Amino acid sequence: MRNRHSLLVIFLLALFLGMPAVGLEAAVSVQCPADVDGIDTDQDGIVDNDNVCLHLTAGDGYIKMANGRDLYMFGFSDVTGMPEHMVMMAGMMGGEFPAPTIKLREGQQVYLTLTNVGMLVRPDLFDPHTVHFHGFPNAAPIFDGMPDGSIAINMGSSLTYFYNLAEPGTYMYHCHVEATEHMQMGMLGNLYVEAIQNMLPDGTDLNGFTHQAGFKYAYNDGDGSTYYDQDYILQLSSMDPAFHDASETVQPLPFALMKDTFAMFNGRGYPDTIKETDIVNMHGRASQKVSSLMTANQGEKVLLRLSSLSISEFFTVSVLGIPATVVGKGARLLRGPDPDGAGPLLGKNLYYRTNSVDLGGGEAFDLILDTTDVAPGTYFIYTTNLNYLSNDTEDLGGMMTEIIIY
Repeated sequence: MRNRHSLLVIFLLALFLGMPAVGLEAAVSVQCPADVDGIDTDQDGIVDNDNVCLHLTAGDGYIKMANGRDLYMFGFSDVTGMPEHMVMMAGMMGGEFPAPTIKLREGQQVYLTLTNVGMLVRPDLFDPHTVHFHGFPNAAPIFDGMPDGSIAINMGSSLTYFYNLAEPGTYMYHCHVEATEHMQMGMLGNLYVEAIQNMLPDGTDLNGFTHQAGFKYAYNDGDGSTYYDQDYILQLSSMDPAFHDASETVQPLPFALMKDTFAMFNGRGYPDTIKETDIVNMHGRASQKVSSLMTANQGEKVLLRLSSLSISEFFTVSVLGIPATVVGKGARLLRGPDPDGAGPLLGKNLYYRTNSVDLGGGEAFDLILDTTDVAPGTYFIYTTNLNYLSNDTEDLGGMMTEIIIY
């Protein structure tokens, strides 16, 4: 009944304002030209597949915390490939936390359409939304997602962003409209770009390291030093339930009093972090789809892509019992310049061994975990901010997950 009332209110307001009505065939412009330049920019051996088309919606929904509590949230959902006339209804109340993971390859050209489907629980809100590709250095201002210098997308409208992926690394994305509010409410997601060095011909010499088909690297290192067998993403985030309750019940938002008490990996607190299944909210929708459980065979190297989009907290994340080497930060290889200029020599590696890293909002690190001498068993990755090893007032939870070595 509540949803029907909200739809009616949005429909009447849309008619009054002369906007496309939610639930009708609102403006959904998915622009994705064919790749006809004849150039294999991602070097996968195919010349006509370099253009990638994605389609997200921005709206609201609910997520379930590890203590069983449902929180109202704003979020993105993935409707890639869905017929245009179905997008608005599919996106309403479809917000996910974290947002759908975007995995891309260097050399690809990305057309990402965002459709604003409105807020079903809050029909009084007409908030615009954007996608900000955080840390991406080559975005044209109009596609940067910063509302003061680019276009923000009003309810019932769509915009297609374009990105030419020239730099690999671990990034993230979020809405940048009223960023403190929209990011606190959950409009955050993982995004990473794989290095084009992965696509080198079999047998290529990398300064003494021989590349083989199927080998993967965190960056275009030129020497195989960022080789890994498998990779995992962990995005740090935190939420203040009082802020979310105030938003849901149309109360003044307590910005100055904001205090996050739910600390999470990939939108989940422990023990939900190690569940491999989707988490379903109180309306029966899968709104948390990214598990944080990691597994590896002894001897493998694991690339751990760490990022943080918490807007109020700094976190220290520790990896116990597994040697870790930081090889990248802020989507950049940790390496100094070549002292002799362009040529066969490489600059000095600035990698460092550690068992913990500190992350503030907007920071990302790439860690290589070496399991060569690690005994099989279960190991923990967690925040050493011990007050965040809880799910609000429930102890023994929070920002912690497991990596199982076989």
